[in-house]
Amino acid sequence: PTTLAWSLDNRTAGFRVVGHDQSLRIECRIPGADCNPYLAFAAALASGLDGIKNNLPAPDEFLGNAYDQSETGTVPVTFGDAIAGFEQSDFVRSTLGSDVHKHYTHFFKTEKLAFESAVTDWERIRYFERI
Repeated sequence: PTTLAWSLDNRTAGFRVVGHDQSLRIECRIPGADCNPYLAFAAALASGLDGIKNNLPAPDEFLGNAYDQSETGTVPVTFGDAIAGFEQSDFVRSTLGSDVHKHYTHFFKTEKLAFESAVTDWERIRYFERI
């Protein structure tokens, strides 16, 4: 999912409410398989608690294909955009603490540089004979 929307049993929404009775649950479908699960859960819980603390109203349920809309907001498209949002977030800094925020900002930037410096198989195949 790429949008900040919630819905009932809708796999295209970033937050999905599924089940009933004792199996009722909320799925946060935004983090990727490569995320730090502890950081992702901490951020999700802190965000929810902040909403409760500040009496923020929940948005209306999204109906339809969330991939086809953008009015609810979207998650960052690039790693660089995600890093910039993380680095500039006062909420993240105050929630995780300045030291943890600084550590992860540095880590993410280092990972981005390592990723960008790697030559992919596609580049080798595409350009080896041409250049």
